[in-house]
Amino acid sequence: MSTPSQLEKFGNHLLIGISGTQLNDDDKKLLSTVKPIGIVFYGKNFVTGRPYEVWLETFKSLSAQIREYAERDDMFMSLDHEGGRVHRPPMPITRFPEAYLASKNALSIAACAAIELKSMGINVSWAPDADIYSNPNNPIIGTRAFGTTPESASVGAISYLAGLRDGGIIGCAKHFPGHGDTSTDSHLELPVLHLTKEELQARELLPFQALIGAEVPMVMTAHILFPKIDANVPATLSKTILTGILREELGFKGVIVSDDLDMKAVADMYAKPGTVTQTFNAGCDLLMVSRNLPSSSIERTIAIAQDFADSINNGSLDEQIVETAFRRVDKLLAMTGQYEAHLLSKDVLRRHASLVIDCVFSDL
Repeated sequence: MSTPSQLEKFGNHLLIGISGTQLNDDDKKLLSTVKPIGIVFYGKNFVTGRPYEVWLETFKSLSAQIREYAERDDMFMSLDHEGGRVHRPPMPITRFPEAYLASKNALSIAACAAIELKSMGINVSWAPDADIYSNPNNPIIGTRAFGTTPESASVGAISYLAGLRDGGIIGCAKHFPGHGDTSTDSHLELPVLHLTKEELQARELLPFQALIGAEVPMVMTAHILFPKIDANVPATLSKTILTGILREELGFKGVIVSDDLDMKAVADMYAKPGTVTQTFNAGCDLLMVSRNLPSSSIERTIAIAQDFADSINNGSLDEQIVETAFRRVDKLLAMTGQYEAHLLSKDVLRRHASLVIDCVFSDL
């Protein structure tokens, strides 16, 4: 087995989920052993059916415990907070509409969302969605996208990113190189898109290109196979897609983060030795493990960390690649605010709620 320092080195590239509203023994062991650089929160991490001040204090205590066991003062404390069906916290946190309805008010909504995220101690939002609502039969994206064309999707996403940035929240463009045209859900299986690189360049890549021009700090990968571009592996593991297209052709200099490795599209791949090496070699800087699968035990997450350590030891993973990735991650973390949870006033929350009404009735 590797020394703790080797597992902790992987922690500099790891975002994990937590079991519930309090740390259990597995959470404590994982945080202490790997010391992840970030957390991905879900609805299960918030107490429901309790007054605002009660659930917020519980969440504040959870966040403090996480930092204590991870022995980190500065962390990425992240939440998937797009609006619509992608909403985790209880009331009175505002349930903003999905991106498609919110597009014309994206800047204002993101600014309000940033205020509320900071009030929970969150500093990273997994938004904006840079996908295009191009396939009406898409079971997972659809109205999570800002528009049906590259132009409308780009405008909404750029405005949303600006609102988050102005409010002190790190945003992330997703799901590269584009999830809008799929007809299957990568949470359940590996989608396959038979698009050529030229077809991607003409449509899917345009919102990402626009967001890169707007200096988006993070891009999240898609667990999608593009056989006409890389027939062997999904985008998350593809050097052709992440390094060749995203870094070299589009000029992205920021942090590349994987979508959740517990999603069934790729989960089995990460049970095999060498997959972590392939992910770093492809161009990923951060790996996300939600621990949401029934089979996602602490042993699974530690095994992924062990695969990293073994790969360093046997020389299959170049330490220079890891060091370059760490510099990108560390630079972003230095720019990321660290916030303490606090109650928002009724007046603030009422103003945010009124914006929801404006969005719903904006075309009437």
